[in-house]
Amino acid sequence: MLKPKHWLGFAAAALLTAMGATPARAQVEIQWWHAMTGGNNDVIVKLAEDFNAAQKDYKVLPVYKGSYADTMNAGIAAFRAGGAPHIMQVFEVGTATMMSAGGAIKPVHILMKEAGETFDPAAYLPTITGYYSTTKGDMLSFPFNSSSAVMWYNKDSFKRAGLDPDKPPKTWGQVFEAAKKLKGAGHPNCGFSNAWATWVNIEQLSSWHNVPLATKSNGMEGFDTELKFNTPFHVQHLESLVELQKDKTYDYSGRTNAGEGRFTSGECPIFMTSSAFFGNVRTNAKFDFGNAPLPYYPDVTGAPQNSIIGGASLWVMAGKKPEEYKGVAKFFAFLSDTDRQVGLHTLSGYLPITKAAYDKVKASGFYTDKPYLETPLLELTNKPPTENSRGLRLGNMVQLRDMWAEEIESALAGKKSAKQALDDAVTRGNVVLRQFEKTVAK
Repeated sequence: MLKPKHWLGFAAAALLTAMGATPARAQVEIQWWHAMTGGNNDVIVKLAEDFNAAQKDYKVLPVYKGSYADTMNAGIAAFRAGGAPHIMQVFEVGTATMMSAGGAIKPVHILMKEAGETFDPAAYLPTITGYYSTTKGDMLSFPFNSSSAVMWYNKDSFKRAGLDPDKPPKTWGQVFEAAKKLKGAGHPNCGFSNAWATWVNIEQLSSWHNVPLATKSNGMEGFDTELKFNTPFHVQHLESLVELQKDKTYDYSGRTNAGEGRFTSGECPIFMTSSAFFGNVRTNAKFDFGNAPLPYYPDVTGAPQNSIIGGASLWVMAGKKPEEYKGVAKFFAFLSDTDRQVGLHTLSGYLPITKAAYDKVKASGFYTDKPYLETPLLELTNKPPTENSRGLRLGNMVQLRDMWAEEIESALAGKKSAKQALDDAVTRGNVVLRQFEKTVAK
Protein backbone atom coordinates (compact mmCIF):
# COMPACT_ATOMS: atom_id res chain seq x y z
CA MET A 1 0.00 0.00 0.00
CA LEU A 2 1.28 3.48 -0.94
CA LYS A 3 2.03 5.92 1.83
CA PRO A 4 0.02 9.16 1.70
CA LYS A 5 2.78 11.35 0.26
CA HIS A 6 3.63 8.69 -2.31
CA TRP A 7 -0.04 8.35 -3.22
CA LEU A 8 -0.34 12.13 -3.70
CA GLY A 9 2.73 12.14 -5.92
CA PHE A 10 1.38 9.24 -7.99
CA ALA A 11 -2.03 10.92 -8.38
CA ALA A 12 -0.46 14.23 -9.40
CA ALA A 13 1.73 12.53 -12.01
CA ALA A 14 -1.25 10.66 -13.37
CA LEU A 15 -3.28 13.87 -13.60
CA LEU A 16 -0.48 15.69 -15.41
CA THR A 17 -0.12 12.80 -17.85
CA ALA A 18 -3.85 12.78 -18.56
CA MET A 19 -3.94 16.55 -19.08
CA GLY A 20 -0.99 16.46 -21.46
CA ALA A 21 -2.11 13.44 -23.48
CA THR A 22 -3.56 14.00 -26.95
CA PRO A 23 -6.49 11.68 -27.69
CA ALA A 24 -6.15 9.58 -30.84
CA ARG A 25 -7.83 11.31 -33.78
CA ALA A 26 -10.74 9.37 -35.14
CA GLN A 27 -10.45 8.43 -38.80
CA VAL A 28 -12.77 10.24 -41.20
CA GLU A 29 -14.76 7.58 -43.05
CA ILE A 30 -15.50 8.01 -46.76
CA GLN A 31 -18.26 5.94 -48.35
CA TRP A 32 -17.58 4.82 -51.93
CA TRP A 33 -20.51 3.24 -53.76
CA HIS A 34 -19.59 1.27 -56.88
CA ALA A 35 -20.87 -1.20 -59.47
CA MET A 36 -17.85 -3.47 -59.97
CA THR A 37 -18.04 -7.25 -59.70
CA GLY A 38 -15.61 -10.16 -59.85
CA GLY A 39 -12.00 -9.25 -60.47
CA ASN A 40 -12.86 -5.56 -60.85
CA ASN A 41 -14.41 -5.60 -57.38
CA ASP A 42 -11.10 -6.95 -56.11
CA VAL A 43 -9.37 -3.97 -57.72
CA ILE A 44 -11.73 -1.58 -55.93
CA VAL A 45 -11.13 -3.23 -52.57
CA LYS A 46 -7.34 -3.27 -53.06
CA LEU A 47 -7.27 0.44 -53.95
CA ALA A 48 -9.21 1.30 -50.79
CA GLU A 49 -6.97 -0.90 -48.66
CA ASP A 50 -3.80 0.60 -50.12
CA PHE A 51 -5.05 4.16 -49.53
CA ASN A 52 -6.11 3.34 -45.98
CA ALA A 53 -2.70 1.84 -45.25
CA ALA A 54 -0.85 4.80 -46.78
CA GLN A 55 -2.20 7.31 -44.25
CA LYS A 56 -4.09 7.32 -40.94
CA ASP A 57 -6.52 10.23 -41.20
CA TYR A 58 -9.05 8.81 -43.65
CA LYS A 59 -10.68 5.45 -44.32
CA VAL A 60 -12.32 4.70 -47.66
CA LEU A 61 -15.13 2.14 -47.40
CA PRO A 62 -16.14 0.63 -50.78
CA VAL A 63 -19.71 -0.68 -51.03
CA TYR A 64 -21.10 -2.62 -54.01
CA LYS A 65 -24.57 -1.30 -54.95
CA GLY A 66 -25.51 -3.36 -58.00
CA SER A 67 -25.36 -2.53 -61.71
CA TYR A 68 -24.31 0.86 -63.02
CA ALA A 69 -27.93 1.96 -63.33
CA ASP A 70 -28.76 0.57 -59.88
CA THR A 71 -25.80 2.37 -58.29
CA MET A 72 -26.70 5.72 -59.85
CA ASN A 73 -30.36 5.43 -58.89
CA ALA A 74 -29.48 4.34 -55.35
CA GLY A 75 -27.14 7.31 -54.95
CA ILE A 76 -29.67 9.85 -56.15
CA ALA A 77 -32.37 8.36 -53.91
CA ALA A 78 -29.96 8.38 -50.96
CA PHE A 79 -29.14 12.03 -51.57
CA ARG A 80 -32.82 12.95 -51.48
CA ALA A 81 -33.13 11.04 -48.21
CA GLY A 82 -30.06 12.75 -46.75
CA GLY A 83 -27.82 9.70 -46.78
CA ALA A 84 -25.76 9.88 -49.97
CA PRO A 85 -22.24 8.41 -50.11
CA HIS A 86 -19.24 10.68 -50.52
CA ILE A 87 -18.20 9.08 -53.81
CA MET A 88 -20.42 7.39 -56.38
CA GLN A 89 -19.30 5.50 -59.47
CA VAL A 90 -21.52 6.41 -62.43
CA PHE A 91 -21.25 5.05 -65.97
CA GLU A 92 -20.42 7.49 -68.74
CA VAL A 93 -23.95 7.68 -70.13
CA GLY A 94 -25.20 8.85 -66.72
CA THR A 95 -23.23 12.10 -67.06
CA ALA A 96 -26.17 14.20 -68.25
CA THR A 97 -28.38 12.87 -65.45
CA MET A 98 -25.75 13.72 -62.83
CA MET A 99 -25.17 17.17 -64.30
CA SER A 100 -28.88 17.89 -64.16
CA ALA A 101 -29.05 16.82 -60.51
CA GLY A 102 -28.30 20.41 -59.52
CA GLY A 103 -27.16 20.69 -55.94
CA ALA A 104 -26.65 16.95 -55.56
CA ILE A 105 -23.02 17.02 -56.71
CA LYS A 106 -19.79 18.81 -55.87
CA PRO A 107 -17.70 19.37 -59.04
CA VAL A 108 -14.26 17.80 -58.86
CA HIS A 109 -12.42 20.92 -60.01
CA ILE A 110 -13.92 22.84 -57.07
CA LEU A 111 -13.29 19.98 -54.64
CA MET A 112 -9.58 19.78 -55.50
CA LYS A 113 -9.09 23.54 -55.37
CA GLU A 114 -10.78 23.93 -51.98
CA ALA A 115 -8.80 21.00 -50.56
CA GLY A 116 -5.52 22.46 -51.78
CA GLU A 117 -4.57 19.31 -53.69
CA THR A 118 -2.36 19.55 -56.77
CA PHE A 119 -4.68 19.21 -59.71
CA ASP A 120 -3.92 19.93 -63.35
CA PRO A 121 -6.66 18.88 -65.81
CA ALA A 122 -4.06 19.02 -68.59
CA ALA A 123 -2.27 16.05 -66.99
CA TYR A 124 -5.16 13.74 -67.92
CA LEU A 125 -5.91 12.29 -71.34
CA PRO A 126 -8.22 14.84 -73.03
CA THR A 127 -10.38 12.26 -74.80
CA ILE A 128 -11.26 10.89 -71.37
CA THR A 129 -11.62 14.08 -69.35
CA GLY A 130 -13.54 15.83 -72.13
CA TYR A 131 -16.47 13.50 -71.53
CA TYR A 132 -16.68 14.56 -67.90
CA SER A 133 -15.98 18.28 -68.25
CA THR A 134 -17.91 21.42 -69.07
CA THR A 135 -17.42 23.15 -72.41
CA LYS A 136 -14.95 25.41 -70.56
CA GLY A 137 -12.84 22.41 -69.56
CA ASP A 138 -13.82 22.25 -65.88
CA MET A 139 -13.88 18.62 -64.71
CA LEU A 140 -17.17 17.70 -63.06
CA SER A 141 -16.30 14.11 -62.10
CA PHE A 142 -13.10 12.12 -61.72
CA PRO A 143 -12.30 9.61 -64.52
CA PHE A 144 -11.88 6.14 -63.10
CA ASN A 145 -12.44 3.00 -65.17
CA SER A 146 -12.34 4.08 -68.79
CA SER A 147 -12.47 1.86 -71.85
CA SER A 148 -13.49 1.98 -75.49
CA ALA A 149 -14.97 -0.43 -78.01
CA VAL A 150 -12.58 -2.70 -79.94
CA MET A 151 -12.77 -5.73 -82.21
CA TRP A 152 -11.60 -8.94 -80.51
CA TYR A 153 -10.71 -11.87 -82.77
CA ASN A 154 -9.73 -15.52 -82.49
CA LYS A 155 -6.29 -15.96 -84.08
CA ASP A 156 -6.55 -19.76 -84.12
CA SER A 157 -9.83 -19.55 -86.03
CA PHE A 158 -8.29 -17.10 -88.48
CA LYS A 159 -5.52 -19.61 -89.25
CA ARG A 160 -8.03 -22.43 -89.84
CA ALA A 161 -10.02 -20.21 -92.20
CA GLY A 162 -6.92 -19.25 -94.19
CA LEU A 163 -6.91 -15.68 -92.83
CA ASP A 164 -3.77 -13.89 -91.64
CA PRO A 165 -3.99 -13.67 -87.81
CA ASP A 166 -1.54 -10.77 -87.85
CA LYS A 167 -3.63 -8.73 -90.28
CA PRO A 168 -7.16 -8.40 -88.88
CA PRO A 169 -9.84 -6.70 -90.99
CA LYS A 170 -9.75 -2.91 -91.08
CA THR A 171 -12.95 -2.07 -92.92
CA TRP A 172 -16.50 -3.28 -92.45
CA GLY A 173 -16.39 -4.87 -95.90
CA GLN A 174 -13.32 -6.87 -94.87
CA VAL A 175 -15.08 -7.94 -91.66
CA PHE A 176 -18.07 -9.19 -93.65
CA GLU A 177 -15.83 -11.21 -96.00
CA ALA A 178 -13.72 -12.64 -93.16
CA ALA A 179 -16.86 -13.60 -91.24
CA LYS A 180 -18.16 -15.54 -94.24
CA LYS A 181 -14.93 -17.54 -94.42
CA LEU A 182 -14.95 -18.14 -90.67
CA LYS A 183 -18.56 -19.32 -90.80
CA GLY A 184 -17.54 -21.98 -93.31
CA ALA A 185 -14.53 -23.02 -91.26
CA GLY A 186 -16.06 -24.19 -88.01
CA HIS A 187 -18.34 -21.33 -86.93
CA PRO A 188 -21.74 -22.08 -88.53
CA ASN A 189 -23.78 -20.09 -86.00
CA CYS A 190 -21.75 -16.89 -85.83
CA GLY A 191 -19.22 -15.34 -88.17
CA PHE A 192 -19.09 -12.15 -86.09
CA SER A 193 -21.13 -10.43 -83.41
CA ASN A 194 -21.04 -7.67 -80.83
CA ALA A 195 -22.15 -6.80 -77.31
CA TRP A 196 -23.74 -3.47 -76.36
CA ALA A 197 -25.87 -3.22 -79.51
CA THR A 198 -26.39 0.53 -79.56
CA TRP A 199 -22.94 1.47 -78.23
CA VAL A 200 -21.22 -0.36 -81.09
CA ASN A 201 -23.73 0.13 -83.93
CA ILE A 202 -24.93 3.67 -83.26
CA GLU A 203 -22.78 5.54 -80.73
CA GLN A 204 -19.27 4.34 -81.62
CA LEU A 205 -20.20 3.99 -85.30
CA SER A 206 -21.12 7.67 -85.45
CA SER A 207 -18.05 8.93 -83.61
CA TRP A 208 -15.62 6.69 -85.53
CA HIS A 209 -16.96 8.15 -88.79
CA ASN A 210 -17.26 11.76 -87.56
CA VAL A 211 -20.99 11.69 -88.19
CA PRO A 212 -23.37 13.44 -85.75
CA LEU A 213 -25.56 11.24 -83.60
CA ALA A 214 -27.47 14.29 -82.35
CA THR A 215 -27.42 18.07 -82.62
CA LYS A 216 -25.68 20.38 -80.13
CA SER A 217 -22.45 18.35 -80.34
CA ASN A 218 -24.34 15.19 -79.35
CA GLY A 219 -25.86 17.01 -76.40
CA MET A 220 -22.54 18.34 -75.07
CA GLU A 221 -23.64 21.92 -75.71
CA GLY A 222 -27.19 21.78 -74.45
CA PHE A 223 -30.03 19.52 -73.39
CA ASP A 224 -32.20 20.88 -76.24
CA THR A 225 -30.56 18.33 -78.56
CA GLU A 226 -32.28 16.23 -81.24
CA LEU A 227 -31.28 12.78 -82.46
CA LYS A 228 -29.93 12.46 -86.02
CA PHE A 229 -28.82 8.84 -86.47
CA ASN A 230 -31.41 7.89 -89.11
CA THR A 231 -29.20 9.06 -92.01
CA PRO A 232 -28.52 6.98 -95.14
CA PHE A 233 -25.13 6.08 -93.60
CA HIS A 234 -26.68 4.62 -90.44
CA VAL A 235 -29.45 2.91 -92.40
CA GLN A 236 -26.95 1.25 -94.75
CA HIS A 237 -25.02 -0.19 -91.80
CA LEU A 238 -28.13 -1.68 -90.19
CA GLU A 239 -29.29 -3.04 -93.56
CA SER A 240 -25.97 -4.88 -93.86
CA LEU A 241 -26.41 -6.49 -90.44
CA VAL A 242 -29.99 -7.49 -91.27
CA GLU A 243 -28.88 -9.15 -94.51
CA LEU A 244 -25.90 -10.93 -92.92
CA GLN A 245 -27.97 -12.26 -90.03
CA LYS A 246 -30.06 -14.31 -92.46
CA ASP A 247 -27.29 -16.92 -92.79
CA LYS A 248 -25.57 -16.25 -89.41
CA THR A 249 -22.59 -14.46 -90.95
CA TYR A 250 -23.64 -11.90 -88.33
CA ASP A 251 -25.56 -13.02 -85.27
CA TYR A 252 -27.05 -10.67 -82.69
CA SER A 253 -25.85 -11.13 -79.10
CA GLY A 254 -28.09 -8.83 -77.08
CA ARG A 255 -28.35 -5.33 -75.69
CA THR A 256 -25.74 -5.62 -72.96
CA ASN A 257 -22.56 -7.66 -72.57
CA ALA A 258 -24.34 -10.86 -71.52
CA GLY A 259 -23.38 -12.48 -74.84
CA GLU A 260 -19.62 -11.92 -74.52
CA GLY A 261 -19.15 -15.55 -73.56
CA ARG A 262 -19.82 -16.42 -77.19
CA PHE A 263 -16.32 -15.14 -77.93
CA THR A 264 -14.43 -16.74 -75.05
CA SER A 265 -16.19 -20.06 -75.70
CA GLY A 266 -14.97 -19.97 -79.30
CA GLU A 267 -18.44 -19.75 -80.85
CA CYS A 268 -18.02 -16.26 -82.39
CA PRO A 269 -14.50 -15.71 -83.80
CA ILE A 270 -14.94 -11.93 -84.22
CA PHE A 271 -16.61 -9.96 -81.44
CA MET A 272 -16.89 -6.22 -80.93
CA THR A 273 -17.18 -5.06 -77.36
CA SER A 274 -15.36 -3.13 -74.65
CA SER A 275 -11.58 -3.17 -74.28
CA ALA A 276 -12.35 -3.88 -70.61
CA PHE A 277 -13.31 -7.39 -71.77
CA PHE A 278 -9.58 -8.11 -71.58
CA GLY A 279 -9.62 -9.65 -68.10
CA ASN A 280 -12.37 -12.07 -69.08
CA VAL A 281 -10.63 -13.01 -72.33
CA ARG A 282 -7.29 -13.55 -70.59
CA THR A 283 -8.92 -15.83 -68.01
CA ASN A 284 -11.38 -17.81 -70.12
CA ALA A 285 -10.23 -17.94 -73.75
CA LYS A 286 -8.52 -21.24 -74.57
CA PHE A 287 -7.12 -19.91 -77.84
CA ASP A 288 -4.68 -17.29 -79.09
CA PHE A 289 -6.48 -13.94 -79.28
CA GLY A 290 -5.92 -10.39 -80.38
CA ASN A 291 -7.87 -7.22 -80.90
CA ALA A 292 -7.92 -4.38 -83.39
CA PRO A 293 -9.57 -1.00 -83.86
CA LEU A 294 -13.23 -0.96 -84.83
CA PRO A 295 -13.78 -1.34 -88.58
CA TYR A 296 -14.76 1.63 -90.70
CA TYR A 297 -16.39 2.40 -94.04
CA PRO A 298 -13.66 3.82 -96.31
CA ASP A 299 -16.14 5.73 -98.46
CA VAL A 300 -16.95 8.04 -95.52
CA THR A 301 -14.68 11.08 -95.78
CA GLY A 302 -12.21 11.36 -92.90
CA ALA A 303 -12.94 7.95 -91.38
CA PRO A 304 -11.71 6.70 -89.05
CA GLN A 305 -11.97 9.66 -86.66
CA ASN A 306 -11.69 8.74 -82.96
CA SER A 307 -13.66 6.43 -80.72
CA ILE A 308 -15.42 7.52 -77.53
CA ILE A 309 -15.00 6.18 -74.03
CA GLY A 310 -17.05 3.74 -72.05
CA GLY A 311 -16.70 2.84 -68.40
CA ALA A 312 -17.39 5.19 -65.53
CA SER A 313 -16.23 8.13 -63.44
CA LEU A 314 -16.40 9.04 -59.77
CA TRP A 315 -18.86 11.73 -58.74
CA VAL A 316 -18.63 13.53 -55.42
CA MET A 317 -21.94 14.09 -53.68
CA ALA A 318 -22.91 17.39 -52.06
CA GLY A 319 -23.65 18.10 -48.43
CA LYS A 320 -20.54 16.66 -46.77
CA LYS A 321 -18.19 18.18 -44.17
CA PRO A 322 -14.98 20.00 -45.22
CA GLU A 323 -12.75 17.40 -43.57
CA GLU A 324 -14.58 14.65 -45.48
CA TYR A 325 -14.07 16.47 -48.77
CA LYS A 326 -10.39 16.84 -47.95
CA GLY A 327 -10.17 13.07 -47.62
CA VAL A 328 -11.95 12.55 -50.94
CA ALA A 329 -9.51 14.95 -52.62
CA LYS A 330 -6.53 13.10 -51.16
CA PHE A 331 -7.98 9.82 -52.42
CA PHE A 332 -8.32 11.23 -55.94
CA ALA A 333 -4.72 12.47 -55.79
CA PHE A 334 -3.74 8.96 -54.65
CA LEU A 335 -5.55 7.43 -57.63
CA SER A 336 -3.80 9.82 -60.04
CA ASP A 337 -0.31 8.66 -59.04
CA THR A 338 1.57 7.62 -62.18
CA ASP A 339 2.77 4.24 -60.93
CA ARG A 340 -0.66 3.41 -59.55
CA GLN A 341 -2.25 4.20 -62.92
CA VAL A 342 0.38 2.08 -64.67
CA GLY A 343 -0.47 -0.85 -62.41
CA LEU A 344 -4.21 -0.47 -62.88
CA HIS A 345 -3.88 -0.34 -66.65
CA THR A 346 -1.55 -3.30 -67.06
CA LEU A 347 -3.49 -5.54 -64.68
CA SER A 348 -7.12 -4.68 -65.44
CA GLY A 349 -7.06 -3.52 -69.05
CA TYR A 350 -8.79 -0.27 -68.15
CA LEU A 351 -7.11 2.80 -69.63
CA PRO A 352 -4.59 4.96 -67.80
CA ILE A 353 -6.21 8.32 -67.17
CA THR A 354 -3.02 10.40 -67.18
CA LYS A 355 -0.61 11.17 -70.02
CA ALA A 356 2.35 10.35 -67.77
CA ALA A 357 1.05 6.84 -67.06
CA TYR A 358 0.41 6.13 -70.75
CA ASP A 359 3.87 7.43 -71.69
CA LYS A 360 5.54 5.32 -68.98
CA VAL A 361 3.81 2.10 -70.09
CA LYS A 362 4.64 2.81 -73.74
CA ALA A 363 8.29 3.60 -72.96
CA SER A 364 8.65 0.35 -71.01
CA GLY A 365 7.93 -1.72 -74.12
CA PHE A 366 4.91 -3.32 -72.46
CA TYR A 367 2.75 -2.98 -75.59
CA THR A 368 5.25 -4.95 -77.68
CA ASP A 369 4.05 -8.18 -76.08
CA LYS A 370 0.53 -7.00 -75.27
CA PRO A 371 -0.51 -4.71 -78.13
CA TYR A 372 -4.19 -5.37 -77.43
CA LEU A 373 -4.02 -3.14 -74.34
CA GLU A 374 -2.95 -0.15 -76.42
CA THR A 375 -5.64 -0.57 -79.10
CA PRO A 376 -8.33 1.53 -77.32
CA LEU A 377 -5.79 4.26 -76.59
CA LEU A 378 -4.82 4.41 -80.25
CA GLU A 379 -8.49 4.67 -81.17
CA LEU A 380 -9.24 7.42 -78.67
CA THR A 381 -6.22 9.46 -79.76
CA ASN A 382 -6.44 8.65 -83.49
CA LYS A 383 -7.44 12.25 -84.28
CA PRO A 384 -8.34 15.31 -82.20
CA PRO A 385 -12.01 15.01 -81.17
CA THR A 386 -14.60 16.97 -83.13
CA GLU A 387 -18.09 18.10 -82.14
CA ASN A 388 -19.25 14.71 -83.43
CA SER A 389 -16.68 12.61 -81.56
CA ARG A 390 -16.22 14.15 -78.11
CA GLY A 391 -18.85 11.88 -76.62
CA LEU A 392 -22.54 11.96 -75.73
CA ARG A 393 -24.48 13.88 -73.14
CA LEU A 394 -28.08 12.78 -73.46
CA GLY A 395 -30.58 12.61 -70.63
CA ASN A 396 -32.26 9.34 -69.63
CA MET A 397 -29.64 7.45 -71.64
CA VAL A 398 -30.50 4.06 -70.14
CA GLN A 399 -34.07 4.42 -71.39
CA LEU A 400 -32.87 5.70 -74.76
CA ARG A 401 -30.54 2.75 -75.28
CA ASP A 402 -33.34 0.30 -74.57
CA MET A 403 -35.55 2.06 -77.13
CA TRP A 404 -32.82 2.08 -79.76
CA ALA A 405 -32.00 -1.59 -79.16
CA GLU A 406 -35.67 -2.48 -79.40
CA GLU A 407 -35.83 -0.89 -82.86
CA ILE A 408 -32.60 -2.58 -84.00
CA GLU A 409 -34.06 -5.89 -82.88
CA SER A 410 -37.24 -5.25 -84.83
CA ALA A 411 -35.21 -4.73 -88.01
CA LEU A 412 -33.08 -7.84 -87.41
CA ALA A 413 -36.28 -9.86 -86.87
CA GLY A 414 -37.71 -8.63 -90.17
CA LYS A 415 -40.58 -6.74 -88.50
CA LYS A 416 -39.45 -3.37 -89.86
CA SER A 417 -37.13 -2.07 -92.53
CA ALA A 418 -33.82 -0.69 -91.29
CA LYS A 419 -34.92 2.83 -92.23
CA GLN A 420 -38.24 2.54 -90.43
CA ALA A 421 -36.56 1.12 -87.34
CA LEU A 422 -34.06 3.99 -87.13
CA ASP A 423 -36.72 6.59 -87.93
CA ASP A 424 -38.80 5.23 -85.06
CA ALA A 425 -35.76 5.09 -82.74
CA VAL A 426 -35.10 8.78 -83.42
CA THR A 427 -38.74 9.82 -83.05
CA ARG A 428 -39.25 7.93 -79.80
CA GLY A 429 -35.92 9.09 -78.46
CA ASN A 430 -36.64 12.75 -79.14
CA VAL A 431 -39.81 12.47 -77.07
CA VAL A 432 -37.72 11.23 -74.13
CA LEU A 433 -35.20 14.05 -74.62
CA ARG A 434 -37.93 16.67 -74.54
CA GLN A 435 -39.26 15.17 -71.31
CA PHE A 436 -35.77 15.28 -69.81
CA GLU A 437 -35.32 18.88 -70.97
CA LYS A 438 -38.52 19.92 -69.18
CA THR A 439 -37.36 18.20 -66.00
CA VAL A 440 -34.04 20.05 -66.09
CA ALA A 441 -35.79 23.36 -66.76
CA LYS A 442 -37.74 22.95 -63.50
